Amino acid sequence: MTESRATRRTVVKGGLGIAAVAVVGGTATPAQAVPSAEYPWIIDCDSWGARPPTDPLSVSEIATNKIILHHMAFPNVTDYSREQAIKLARDCQDLHIDGNGWSDTGQHFTISRGGYVLEGRRGSLAQLESGGNQIISAHCPGENGRSIGIEHEGTYIDVLPPDALLDSSVRLCVAICEQYDLRAWDIFGHWDFRATQCPGIAFYGLFPQLRRRIARKLGDYSMDADERWPDLWRFVGGPGVTTVQYLLNGQGYDLATDGVFGPDTVAAVQDWQGSNGIPVDVDATVTPETWESLVPTLDLGDGGPAVSAVQFLLEMKGFGTTVTGGYDSTTASAVRRLQRLHRLAPDGVVDVSTWCALVGGCVRATFR
Repeated sequence: MTESRATRRTVVKGGLGIAAVAVVGGTATPAQAVPSAEYPWIIDCDSWGARPPTDPLSVSEIATNKIILHHMAFPNVTDYSREQAIKLARDCQDLHIDGNGWSDTGQHFTISRGGYVLEGRRGSLAQLESGGNQIISAHCPGENGRSIGIEHEGTYIDVLPPDALLDSSVRLCVAICEQYDLRAWDIFGHWDFRATQCPGIAFYGLFPQLRRRIARKLGDYSMDADERWPDLWRFVGGPGVTTVQYLLNGQGYDLATDGVFGPDTVAAVQDWQGSNGIPVDVDATVTPETWESLVPTLDLGDGGPAVSAVQFLLEMKGFGTTVTGGYDSTTASAVRRLQRLHRLAPDGVVDVSTWCALVGGCVRATFR
């Protein structure tokens, strides 16, 4: 990150709450819109004719710590024009305001299949330009005050995104990383924090490659740890939370493996932390130390809840396993494919780094 960008960045230190700082005023007509001086390739809200938000929007009082990538579950259109991108932005805003009851578009930015990048939630582009704290969003409950959300037009469960979309995703992620002092390993998928099919099996399989491309653009491969774990806490849910529940059950707890970070799971995480000399987090955040204390090394012939967790995640992410609780050859083959994807040694042994890659984190080996 250049010095000029670093000195412009506004970091507001505080807890995990959000500040009610109004951002949004009136809306200019498209003819009055002025493109961003720093990011003229991002189509701002006025330029695509966004509706004004139905309620004032706010700036988060905490610093951004990640990017979350989505697919929109919209049709995979073959119209790659700017006009289609603008229609997409309008359709998405209408859906989010009129259908979901949100104040504005849920995500910060939108990328069309033709590679056009558009501002989503109003004020997001201005915050990106200044490096100030992000607009509070609606794309991922539990992460809306500390993650930048990017929606990608299309549905990518069994088909890959177009190159133009991927190229623009890299470009936008690089800009966000530079302005918010993030790294390529701070990029996650929606399903790492919620129960959803988003960002799609096919798109998610490209994440290691996308992270490498972003790291090259940033000139930064210097992970300060071997693993960057997803920082799950009591405000999120989904497969990662299910995995934590399986792992805690393997340590003698009795939790429903439902992906809901409810009171029982909060209590179990905090009890585990306290019993193992790990700082007890008020929000039951599954810290790196907590993850590493929970994950056992697994190999052929092993069994139990931890093996079920591995099979559950591999099945969800398209590796063809089923949950049996027994580490068999099918599971080992799927683990080896996962390891190759992340440039880990393909030995089929589920070690700490393999666990991290499996639960949606990032490992140093990916960048070698």
